This record gives sequence, C-alpha cells and structure tokens, in this order.
Amino acid sequence: MMNMPPPAQDAAFCNSTGQTSPVGPETGLPVPRVERDLLGEVTIPPGALWGVHTKRALDNFPISGTTIGTFGELVQGLVTVKQAAARANLALGYLDPTRADAIDRACQIILENPAYRAQFVVDAMQGGAGTSTNMNANEVIANVALGLLGEKPGAYSVLHPNDHVNMAQSTNDVYPTALRLGLLLAVDPLVRALEGLHVALDEKAEAFGAILKVGRTQLRDAVPMTLGQEFGAFRTAIATEITSIKTHVTAFGQVNLGGTAIGTGLNTDPHYASTVMTELRSLTGRPMAISPDMIAATSDVGVFVLFSGVLKRLALKLSKMSSDLRLLSSGPRTGLGEIVLPAVQAGSSIMPGKVNPVIPEAVNQVAYLVAGHDMTITMCADGGQLQLNAFEPMIGYCLFTSIRILRAAIETLTTRCINGISADRARCQYLSDINIGIITALVPVLGYDTCSTIARRALAENRRVTDLIVAEKLLSPERLAALLQADALTGPNVGRQAG
Repeated sequence: MMNMPPPAQDAAFCNSTGQTSPVGPETGLPVPRVERDLLGEVTIPPGALWGVHTKRALDNFPISGTTIGTFGELVQGLVTVKQAAARANLALGYLDPTRADAIDRACQIILENPAYRAQFVVDAMQGGAGTSTNMNANEVIANVALGLLGEKPGAYSVLHPNDHVNMAQSTNDVYPTALRLGLLLAVDPLVRALEGLHVALDEKAEAFGAILKVGRTQLRDAVPMTLGQEFGAFRTAIATEITSIKTHVTAFGQVNLGGTAIGTGLNTDPHYASTVMTELRSLTGRPMAISPDMIAATSDVGVFVLFSGVLKRLALKLSKMSSDLRLLSSGPRTGLGEIVLPAVQAGSSIMPGKVNPVIPEAVNQVAYLVAGHDMTITMCADGGQLQLNAFEPMIGYCLFTSIRILRAAIETLTTRCINGISADRARCQYLSDINIGIITALVPVLGYDTCSTIARRALAENRRVTDLIVAEKLLSPERLAALLQADALTGPNVGRQAG
C-alpha cells in the first residue's frame, strides 16, 4: 500500500487518512479552514479532505444517511475516471507533469486504501445529476494531491479541484461513466455468490436424486417426481440468471466519457475522448468503449432500466425458490415436511421448541425490496428531460443497493440454509404412497374415465389408488408395480398398454 507523506510543516496534525491539518498556536489542536464559492464562505472541519462544494451538499441533502462512500465500487469508478483523465490531459499537453503526477498518485493512493472512502461523505440521494458526488471526488483528490506536493488542504491556487482534477470533464460524463464502471465492479462478487449457490444446489440435486416424492401444481397433489429433480430445477434457474447477468452487464462497457456537458465534447481536445478511453482501458483491464452517439448516451439511461429488470428477475426467482423451501419444510408434524431446513435460531418468544424458516423469509423480503427499486428506476428513467437525466444518483443508489443486498442474501441462503438441508425420506415415501395423482401414470393403460373413477373413489374412501386397482382386478400387482417404478414415473415413457 502506498502511504501519502504529510506536508512539510512543523506544526501539523496528522489525521487517520494521512493528510494534515494546521493546528492552533495556543491549543495545539487542529483548526478548521475556510473555503469560498460563489455563494460565500464556508467553514470546513479539521481533517476533512473535502471542501466547500461538498459542504454545501452535506447541508442540502441530509436525506438517506447513506453516503456515496458506502458504495466502494462507485468510489473506485469515480477515482479511476479522474486518474484516466489526468493521464489523458498530460499526454495531450494540457496538464503539466507535476500536477498530473500528483493527481495520478493521489488517485492510486485512494484506490489502494479503503479508509479514504470515509471522505466521500455526500448523501447518495441528491439533486443535481451527481454534481455533488463529482465535486466531492474532485476535492478529495485535489487535497490528497496537495499533501503530496507539501501543501495544506485548500491551497487550490497550487492545484484546483475544477481546473485540474476536473479538467476536460463534466459531471454529466464523469458520473454516468463512474456509475457504469462501478456496476461492472459490483457485479463480479454477485456472480461469484450465485456460482456458489449453483454449486450447493447441484450437490443437493445429486444427493436427493433417488428420493421419490409428490409433485404439486396449484398447491394440489400432482404426478410424482424426485426431490433431486426439484432441486435440479432450482439449480437450472440460477444457472440461467448467471448467464443473463454476464450477458447484460457487458453493456456498461460503453460510456460517454469525453462528451462533457451534453455530449458535444465542449472544452476538450479533439483527441481527448479516444485518449482518455485508452487510459481507462489500461487502468481497468476492461473493454471500455466510446458510445457511438455521445449526445444520446448522455441522456439515455435505458441500460440501467434493462439491468434493473435482470436484477428483479433474479430476485423473484430467489423469492420463489425460498417460498418453495418454506412450503416443502412446513410442519414439522402438520405440514409437507419433505425436507428439513437447518435450525439457526429459536422461532418464537412464546412457543417453546418452534423453529422458523428465517433464512428463506429474509430472502423473500430482499426480493421485494429489489422489485421496489426496479420500479423506482423505471420512474427515474421516465423523469429524464432533454439532454440529461438528473435522476442518475437515485438510479445508482437503487442498483448498488440491490446488488449488495442480493449478494448478501444469496451468500446467507447458501451457507445458512441450502448447505444444511436434509431430506425426510420416510415422509417423502409416505406421501408418494398415498398420492392420488399417481393415477395419471396409468391413464395410457386404463383410460382417462376409468382413472377418474378410481381417483374419486380413493379420495372418498380414503384408500390408496394402488389398493383399489388391485381390488378391482384392473391390473395385477406385478403389472402395477412395473408401471409404477420410479424411473417410469419421473421421466418420458412409451409403449404403455393394458396387459
């Protein structure tokens, strides 16, 4: 890890980030500094690496209590964009080597030390299309760079947040690019969590492969299947979502960096967009590319809407699976009880011995929140006007939050539930034996009407279908047993006829 040296001064207070603040001559304690903007003077607290524009945002947006620093991938995206821009501006001759090197090194220090995320303090829910987020990044990077140059925080005549850190940039191309890059980073651990769940489900599908059980449609008894087939279906659903996420996330590799305010590239060199993109690819190792229409890309948030839909579909599949697990484990005496979920905590403050399916319940609730975030993103996309969508901060908040809670829910479901599931073989066998739906397998042999009569009688007389068929001499016990073998009941079969 790179360490930032403190400024060359004797009377200095070094805070946890490595930056220094001036100290008062009488108390020896760090003192605030004053910064100015077009609205007037603002007092910045000691140790803060952010400045006046960030302070305005702190005052204006005490909304969610969730700072942009909470989303580490977004901070990485922002700082990486600034680093790429500094290198591009140096290569094109617009930024002198001393300042460019200081900004570059400052960005690398911030990227390598998660403690700096505490300086990204503005609320994730904000007006201004992300301007507060962009300025927070500009000011932190500038002040870290000033420390490298031996200057105090706020010495912007030496290195300025806007003139130098934000050179050839606008919030309107920086924020969307950082958002896309951050999402690319955030998706990687989500996919890994899904892959872990896929492995766990595959193991259960294999372990439960020979256990015959009742299939159900509309919460009514249906034809037989194996418990392994049921878990295999869960596994397939997760595999499909892994592929979908990997496919859709590639769209985030196309960005509008270099378009500045509305996509026209105002205040940039004609070669800036291609140069900064080369630097961005070099820094990230990802196939980042320039949008073919920068004006359209600056205002279009359709890629976020599509990806939000992918997350919602994943969430709903996880919720459906969790609901199925709750049903299959219901009981223990009066429910389906075909599987047993691991007991992770006491389930009731009044009923001794009760254990609830709390892990699947938590996953259900996460899914509902992700679905709500998808609706919020839909409304934000609809709210965009003319050359800009001002609501990308809320889009980012929803997407990063959805990814984070989905990943946590998936990891918890895998480790605290799926891995510990066991089958109640005796219960599965008992329910299979009394299942009236098994008569469906005999329709090709006995005919639909005869089977309907047998099913109705079995239900009315509380008898087994197999007992009635033998009693009525419709089939011999040997022929019936052959027709109702597990392999024949749980897969395709041909050549069935009476005999």
